[in-house]
Amino acid sequence: MIAESSTAESSTAVTDHAISPNAINKGAITYLHKNQRTIAKPVQAVGLGLHSGKRVTMRLLPALANQGIHFYRVDQTPSVKIPAQATQVGDTRMASVLEKDGIRVSTVEHLMSACAGMGVDNLIVELDNEEVPIMDGSAATFVYLLQEAGICDLAAPKKFMRITKEIEVRETKNGQEKWARLSPYQGFALDFFIEFNHPKINQSGQYAHIDLTTEVYDEEIARARTFGFMHEVEMLRGMGLARGGSLENAIVMDEFDILNDADMRYENEFVRHKILDAIGDLYLAGYPLLAHYHGHKAGHEFNNRLLRAVLADPSQYEIVSL
Repeated sequence: MIAESSTAESSTAVTDHAISPNAINKGAITYLHKNQRTIAKPVQAVGLGLHSGKRVTMRLLPALANQGIHFYRVDQTPSVKIPAQATQVGDTRMASVLEKDGIRVSTVEHLMSACAGMGVDNLIVELDNEEVPIMDGSAATFVYLLQEAGICDLAAPKKFMRITKEIEVRETKNGQEKWARLSPYQGFALDFFIEFNHPKINQSGQYAHIDLTTEVYDEEIARARTFGFMHEVEMLRGMGLARGGSLENAIVMDEFDILNDADMRYENEFVRHKILDAIGDLYLAGYPLLAHYHGHKAGHEFNNRLLRAVLADPSQYEIVSL
């Protein structure tokens, strides 16, 4: 595996992208909030793409109300703008990949998860390569960058997608069942079950429940790292994936144990990371959800299929403000 540390740094202020509202204190970051939010000033991070292994510089910039989150590939001439929407997802192998006219923005789920958890509705994301940097394999660095930039209210009501009827996608293959479901709920809660036959994962627990209307994202979810297995590395690299993976940006396991020296960040960090991924994938709805999500051995593909099923039938949701 390649080992290269990632760094995060504040960029110099860019006055034409500065936003005037006052930054919000950390304690005021709540999922149910009446106003839309963006960041107060640009920030920058440099790191590696987990799957591409390529060095990338990412800049986060303020955006106006009702603009949403957009990614810009600034290494293209002219730059290519891709909205953070479920219908733009073209590849879900090991990551959520946005595509437009053959141009890709890969591994968006951790940044999108941080934006959802920290209540950021509008954001410009500039990249000079194809993949969002993996940083330490969690969403913690992205939370830090958003806080460093200053999260601030905009003078526009926050819009939520409220699920009005239960919807599910399910698949049974080789005797294994996977499914993902959204149900009506006056808040945003997630239940997730994973099943990996590994002693350390069994020991940590394979189920978790999080309710973002009562629990704090940056404390309960953001620090959970992605994970993988040594025996899968060569296969993934043969598929053009995991070329930037290392012990610095993932929990790596052999047949029996964890190879990283550092302690687990949460007792059930493995399944919490799957919840982190699901929060990011589901934020590609274009709005924060009012729903109860259940995932059973689901991944990026099922999360995207679930959102597309919702969007295909407008009777299953409504856009509301608090």
